[in-house]
Amino acid sequence: MINSIVRKGLLPVLAVGFLLLGQSAVAAEMKCKECHEGQVTSFQGSHHAKSWGDSHSCEACHGATDAHIKAGGGKETIISFAKKSAQSAEAQSKQCLTCHATMKALQFWTMGKHKQNGVSCASCHQTHGGKMAEKPKAETCLACHKDIKSQLNKSSHHPVIEGKVSCADCHNPHGSPTHGMLKADNVNQLCYKCHADKRGPFLWEHSPVEENCLACHTPHGSQHAKLLTARAPQLCENCHSGAHGAGANPDGNQAFGKPTRFKQVFGRACLNCHNHIHGSMAPHDAQNNGEYTSGKYLVR
Repeated sequence: MINSIVRKGLLPVLAVGFLLLGQSAVAAEMKCKECHEGQVTSFQGSHHAKSWGDSHSCEACHGATDAHIKAGGGKETIISFAKKSAQSAEAQSKQCLTCHATMKALQFWTMGKHKQNGVSCASCHQTHGGKMAEKPKAETCLACHKDIKSQLNKSSHHPVIEGKVSCADCHNPHGSPTHGMLKADNVNQLCYKCHADKRGPFLWEHSPVEENCLACHTPHGSQHAKLLTARAPQLCENCHSGAHGAGANPDGNQAFGKPTRFKQVFGRACLNCHNHIHGSMAPHDAQNNGEYTSGKYLVR
């Protein structure tokens, strides 16, 4: 294509065109700088400014400035991205989407919870003053999601506040067809990205594990170890009684079928023996006439 342009003698014409476009952008920017010197100066170090060079002016995002200048300013006469903008969140985002609509990360923006709840691009992204983060920082998300911030401050939590895990590692803030805007088809598939050893397949599977990791774990933070929704054995007793059945609460005469002093509630409780809780590959154990299999009961 470049060779064709050179042969046709169009290169000087294009060069002049780009030069005039750059001069026009600079002239428009100088008009804005008369009143908004701080904003224009800070913009020079932004990701947009470095990408555009002199090919775009403030009008690329804020719209035509003629009415704004004639009116002596005012947010209602220009497209503003400030908190008290006269434009709706949808109108603000629409302006951003004139360039970013084709991005792969934004293909589910329309059906995403952020868009549906009136969150604009400018609510999370800052176009002035530095490079725009590719992954929003946890502080950005937690500014709105106070309940999640509270969970992340519990004793057992994913290391988000330590900076080892980002909200964007699990969620797509721009929208996803899955519940919670997850970056996977379901919760288990998302968890397996880091916890591949829990994927299986196992010879002896634990049904709740196969169904949903959240049957036992809470994803953001818990007061119980390993992000459990309750400590063992209370968690186990949601499905199992002390006699490995359902319906009866374990007491001093029921636990494991022998009198005890509630030893099943101390330490790691059920997990002291059933330590392969996610699944076991142990072969058949021929104890008790072949009826007992340690793998089946997730003992090993």
